[in-house]
Amino acid sequence: MSRPQVQRLDRKPLISLVERASRALQSDMVRRAHADGHTEVKMAHNSVFGTLHAEGGRAADMAARAGITRQSMGEVIRDMVALDLLEMQSDPNDGRAKVVTFSEHGLAVAGDGFAHLGELERRFAEEFGEEEYAVVRDVLGRLVDVLDRFAAEETQAANTA
Repeated sequence: MSRPQVQRLDRKPLISLVERASRALQSDMVRRAHADGHTEVKMAHNSVFGTLHAEGGRAADMAARAGITRQSMGEVIRDMVALDLLEMQSDPNDGRAKVVTFSEHGLAVAGDGFAHLGELERRFAEEFGEEEYAVVRDVLGRLVDVLDRFAAEETQAANTA
């Protein structure tokens, strides 16, 4: 019995390129945090730093934005609370829920991270040129919009079938 063959693309799939770029950026952020003296920062913490708004947020909403389970997000949040990067308080609008906010220390760490992101943006624009880098950012943003539209269209088609 022969095994089915997987069709190969003639070039690296876009999903691989985007995933590799994401991992490289996240690794760079952790490396820089460690260089800045924030050695408690871990790769898993990127899911919080990338989704927690300055005014705070709920773990379930953050998990949805990060594309991970609520349980996974809860585990990362508990770890970051233990490291004094985050605080949790009761949600004034829903006593059953908790609101996650940055601690004072966490704000300092996040602030250093945002400063590094700004520096990366500047260096990328310098490396690729302002126009080419602007195109990269525009295309990636539009790619997300197109994929969201495709998903909505497929959902709509499935619901009307």
